[in-house]
Amino acid sequence: MTASTPVPAGSQPFTTKDYRSNLKPIWCAGCGDFGVATALYRALAAVGRPPHEIALVSGIGCSSRIPGYTNCYGFNSIHGRALPIAQGIKLANPDLLVLVAGGDGDGFSIGGNHVAHAIRRNVDLTYICMDNQIYGLTKGQLSPTSPRGLKTVSSSYGSFEEPVNPLLYCLAYGAGFVAQGAPADMDGLTALIEAGIRYPGFAFINVQSPCVTYGEEKFQLKAQKLRLEKLEALGHDPADFMKATERARAYGEKLYTGIYYRCPSPAATFESMARERRQELQSRAASRSSILDLFQTA
Repeated sequence: MTASTPVPAGSQPFTTKDYRSNLKPIWCAGCGDFGVATALYRALAAVGRPPHEIALVSGIGCSSRIPGYTNCYGFNSIHGRALPIAQGIKLANPDLLVLVAGGDGDGFSIGGNHVAHAIRRNVDLTYICMDNQIYGLTKGQLSPTSPRGLKTVSSSYGSFEEPVNPLLYCLAYGAGFVAQGAPADMDGLTALIEAGIRYPGFAFINVQSPCVTYGEEKFQLKAQKLRLEKLEALGHDPADFMKATERARAYGEKLYTGIYYRCPSPAATFESMARERRQELQSRAASRSSILDLFQTA
């Protein structure tokens, strides 16, 4: 069974309660991350892997608290380093279902370089980025995805910088699965996380998860419901890379949710190629008895 394979029908069913820990989240009331956690529980229950076969790795930030709120193996790592740690876990035990969670600052500032290399290696990970366009845990500074002109505690007169576009970033580096969701559409977000888990390769899901304390009014849940446009309703074809790129350019202006791109012919994953290479080398290796003979004749 691979990490993306669901438990066969008729096996022990799991519910959302099986994936929820006893820790009470300490996010601000109304934070979008509550919705992400709920969607994650629902998606894991739909996939059906038992909690002890799942590992969730995060970095630093409000969103990176999420491993503690799940009943799976969890690793709350250091700022921007969730992806290399998750890759190590996956390569050490390819049968685990490995997920990565963090914020836009954690993923596209100090951790931005790791995103590119995780994509090009195509390790079978599902990376959920909770994007709120601000540094929430450290009291409201500019983040990599903050819109130009935004006034914050670190940009009193307005930012000069253009925001990073996480969707275009991942598409440009060759991610085989790129999607965007929002807590304003819980059913849609749940389906996206489940689809990302089931995709056989690196999957990126950007979640517009508003910060109620420092975030802009136009990014809050009520505003999301008014702005949200589902790609499926627009007739978008997830296999069309060029159209995915075109629609991804609307990041920050339009709130398109759904699967932007899902490669119709997924490439082999890094861990599957590593396993094949190991088997190949083992088949050519000298037998144990022949090695012992060398020592006896020396």
